[in-house]
Amino acid sequence: MRTILDASMTMAWQLRRVEKGEAALAQKALKAVESHGAAVPSLWYSEVANALLVAERAHVLTAQDSAIFLDDLHRLEITADTASLQAIQPSVLALGRAWSLTGYDAVYLELVMRTGGTLATFDRKLAAATRKAGGQVFGDRP
Repeated sequence: MRTILDASMTMAWQLRRVEKGEAALAQKALKAVESHGAAVPSLWYSEVANALLVAERAHVLTAQDSAIFLDDLHRLEITADTASLQAIQPSVLALGRAWSLTGYDAVYLELVMRTGGTLATFDRKLAAATRKAGGQVFGDRP
């Protein structure tokens, strides 16, 4: 199954997770993306940029750190979903309503449900909604 990558998992590759199990899961997800690629909704690019800006403003990262990280990401086979945002909007609204998600998180769930991919996330609410909706979450046992 194709990995659907969210920004929380992506940023765990740059901003290491403190909990050892989460850090190991992040590395496992990175290896999966390196081997098989990943799909992302188009908003992922803005979310990653925002997370980098927040980390820079908190003096956790430098602009150079962010540039190197983006170069590393660009070397991975990460492909943006090509579905029209207008076309998926009704599904995003329905999923957001059904699972009490933000529109942003519902975009990831919509992509998982439409493609049958496995969501790689550290967002607990999004992961729980994905499981309840019948989707797969990276790191869960089959």
